[in-house]
Amino acid sequence: MRLPVRRPRGPGRSAACGLTLIELMVTIAIAAILAGLAAPSFREMLVANSLKSNASAMLSSLLLARGEAIKRNGRVALCKSATGTACTTDGSWEQGWIVFADVNNNAALDAGETVVQRTAALGNGLRLTGNGNIANYVSYSGMGETRMTAGNFQSGTFTLCQLSASGGKARDIVISATGRPRIEQTTVASCL
Repeated sequence: MRLPVRRPRGPGRSAACGLTLIELMVTIAIAAILAGLAAPSFREMLVANSLKSNASAMLSSLLLARGEAIKRNGRVALCKSATGTACTTDGSWEQGWIVFADVNNNAALDAGETVVQRTAALGNGLRLTGNGNIANYVSYSGMGETRMTAGNFQSGTFTLCQLSASGGKARDIVISATGRPRIEQTTVASCL
């Protein structure tokens, strides 16, 4: 099947088809303007998705630890861990964390204690910090409540944000006194 060929009409007309240089330049200019308008929205969407997925990862680990503590009827803890094999009190939670059965209730992974989950470091320039009682560990009792190693209630807020001196959108993972975690959207003035 052959497509019809357009022939020029009239004397002196050429058979050339296509765009003139001016038409091409106008098209490129419009495309550049549209791309410039879409780029900030696209970046905001990427940051929002990163915050959402990483906050969900922490929430999932907290719910896992709580469920395991109830199932085992014993202590299960989360702690900061860059290696996945030992707890640390240095740095923030974005370095990663582990969930483990804390048989001796010292909020540290000891020989013979079972690791339930290892979570690798967060990427994309994120900061995850825990305030007050949850700066270094979260410990669940067999009743599913958060408790400090000394036995008193443990509650607090993790704040997840994109590293920036100017701050911006963030997520809080709030742990109530009963041990239930939840995610809330928030903004921070600075995230360093």
